This record gives sequence, C-alpha cells and structure tokens, in this order.
Amino acid sequence: MKHANISLFVAHVGCKHRCSFCDQNTITGTLSLPTAADIAEAVMIAQSSKNYSPETTEIAFFGGSFTAIEKEYMTELLDAACPYVEQGIVKGIRVSTRPDAISEEILKFVKSKGVTAIELGAQSMDDEILSLNKRGHTSKDVETASEMIKNSGIELGLQMMTGLYGSTPEKDMETAEKIIALNPKTVRIYPTIILEGTLLGVLYKKGEYDTYSLETTTALCADLLEKFQNAGIKVIRLGLHDIDKEKYLAGPWHPAFRELVDSRRYLKLALEKMGTSGKYNIYVNPSAISKMTGQSRSNIAELSKRGYSCKVLPDKNIKEMQVKVVKTEGNSK
Repeated sequence: MKHANISLFVAHVGCKHRCSFCDQNTITGTLSLPTAADIAEAVMIAQSSKNYSPETTEIAFFGGSFTAIEKEYMTELLDAACPYVEQGIVKGIRVSTRPDAISEEILKFVKSKGVTAIELGAQSMDDEILSLNKRGHTSKDVETASEMIKNSGIELGLQMMTGLYGSTPEKDMETAEKIIALNPKTVRIYPTIILEGTLLGVLYKKGEYDTYSLETTTALCADLLEKFQNAGIKVIRLGLHDIDKEKYLAGPWHPAFRELVDSRRYLKLALEKMGTSGKYNIYVNPSAISKMTGQSRSNIAELSKRGYSCKVLPDKNIKEMQVKVVKTEGNSK
C-alpha cells in the first residue's frame, strides 16, 4: 500500500524570509492555522478512507518552517499528534522546514514528540540561485542540517525546485546530483510556478524572468526522476497540487504532471528498443497503458512521426517502467 499523508498546513508560520516564489496561502489554499481539534478531525477522516493503513500513514505538517515556529504552538500541535503515533494509528509525524532552522536541541525535542521525518526545503544547491531567490540560507546550511537529521535517527527528505530565477536545466541537474550525495530517503520536485504577489511575479511582468515551458520541464523532470530512482531515492511528489488559477501568471503547472513525466519516460524506453521503421506492438503493464499511449495519444503520434506504427497492449507479466517491443513485420529488436 502506498504512503499517505494526513496533511495540515501551517502556511508561512516560522518563516523569516519571503522567498521569490512564495505565496503559500495560494499554493495550499489555506488561510487559517490548524488546531488540535483540526488534527483530530483530519485523523478521523483519514481512518474512514478505504485506503487507510496505520503502517503507511503519517500526520504531516507542511508549509512554513515548522521547527522555527513559536515553541508553545509547536508543542500544542505535536502534543495533539503524538498520541496517534503512540497508539499505532499512524506510523509517525512528518514536518517540513528550512535548512537553517535545525539544531541539536530542536531535533531532540521534536523526536521526543513523535516526529519521524523532516523534509528540508533545499530548493537549489547553487548559492547564487539561492541568493537571487531570497532564500536566506546557503547550500552549506542544507548539507549541515541534512547530516544532523540523519545522525539523530530521523528520516531525511529534501525538496528541490526547477526553473528558479537564475537557474538552467543544467544547474537543476547539478542540484539533483548534490542532493543525491546527501543520501536523503525521499525527495520532492517542484517546478517553479509564477504567482501574482511574488517577486517572481514582478520580474515576470517586467520581462526580466520566465520559468521553463511545460515541455522543457517535463523532459527535465523525467531525467531527474530517473536519476533519483537509480540512486535508490524515492520521489514522493512531482509538481504542485491544485492552485488558485486567479493568481497563476505563468509556469509549467498541469493537473496530471506526474503522468506527463511518466509518459515521457515510457516514450524513451520504447524508442530505445525500436529497430527500423515499421509496425510494432508495445507491451506494458496494464496500469501503464495510458502512460505509454500518452495524453491525447501524444506518444503514438511522436512514434508515428519517426516512422513507427504502434499499438500499445497490456501484459500483466511486465513490471512498471518496463516495455516489451515486438515488430509485427519481421523480427523484433
């Protein structure tokens, strides 16, 4: 069963910086802060879900910088969440925070309150990009905090962004390589979306900045996803949840972005096995039919442009992210 979060958002709380891209109330759709009662209600709703499993479910505090919020409020939230860990109703508590909001004292405190995973918003491992985007921390801060978290016995997660002000796809790949070197358990990849009310929004309107296109971002994230998975690091999120369309200015947002990325990877896998032009059957796991076909049959159209007439067929013996290609005229490659 897949990992699941009971997500509660503490938007902007604890943040001493307003980063170039940040409007967490728009991103999360949250205007009020959670209370102990909200946690109890969220857990109750999660337990009623048919997909609920205590072995794979965590209470997760996202948005803001959890380890930098006022101690009394942090304690209130953790005291409300911790009993669910102790009773085995959830497997742990996950929080997100800034790399410069980690200390030995904080780690000892949150671990005693049931926190089992901490995600750091690294965003980039390039100091110039971090400075341009008003992050207020350095790549060294990410490295130091990552080691402290791992040494404490708490699971480490890292978050990165693509297409930030001053970045390039090549620099984003370098960030991924540096993140891999830190050996986190999980990673989230967020393509930059330009929102009204942010510094990036101002720069965009002035014509001084634009992030990557959807096509460029899809290709880049396909390569990033493959790189992380080859390193044994699980990518638990790719792209933002739904956002307020009224504040959206530009950027590669798509409601099924992960599917677009997976579809791109399936196209690459199929092309690697193709021989000369002609008719082919492409066999994939039944769950991957739509990904191999592509949105609006985009992969089939691309293969056709390259001289391949293809049918996508199910084969339950084929694993996900694997394909079998058979040429129906002559021998397969």
